Amino acid sequence: MKNQSLKENLVYQRKLKGYTQEELSDKTTVGVRTIQRIEKGEVNPHLQTVKLLAAGLDVEVEDLIVLDDPKEEKIQRKWMLLIHASPFFGIIIPFANILIPLFVWISKADDNKIYDAHGRAVVNFHMSITLYFILSLLIFFIIPGFNFFITGLIVLFSIIVTVRNIMSSLEHGTCKYPLAISFLKPKAA
Repeated sequence: MKNQSLKENLVYQRKLKGYTQEELSDKTTVGVRTIQRIEKGEVNPHLQTVKLLAAGLDVEVEDLIVLDDPKEEKIQRKWMLLIHASPFFGIIIPFANILIPLFVWISKADDNKIYDAHGRAVVNFHMSITLYFILSLLIFFIIPGFNFFITGLIVLFSIIVTVRNIMSSLEHGTCKYPLAISFLKPKAA
């Protein structure tokens, strides 16, 4: 249950019916002090208390509390960090910058649509960076000497963008990966 929405909904429904806290207490057998504490957001009441309040107000329980979707997991910082920071394993293990985020994304995509969107963005970006990296190495045969700078710029760009998106996803829940080719298209709604 969400404290904020419960307290707002209780105050709204009580005032809509024109009851004082004392009148609602008499109708529901819930103590005045309990009603006051719920409306202030100090407590998280039992479901039975919410049912009594809903019956006293002649409303449905769903009008007082907003039930969370049980299929959708709450966003957790540890998963956001793992999704965005796991490409750094690619420094040690070849292609781990794609494979590890891909496995994390596959395991968490169904838990929440935000994990799905961020996972797709990370995998698309690092697949693109790997492609650009391989192309820059192949440029050696066309323009010897310049590929060192191009390859270095690609690696530096990927590190800067990844670090920036780690911080952005943890602070604001957003990410932006420029120059990413959309290999994994978003799900059709």
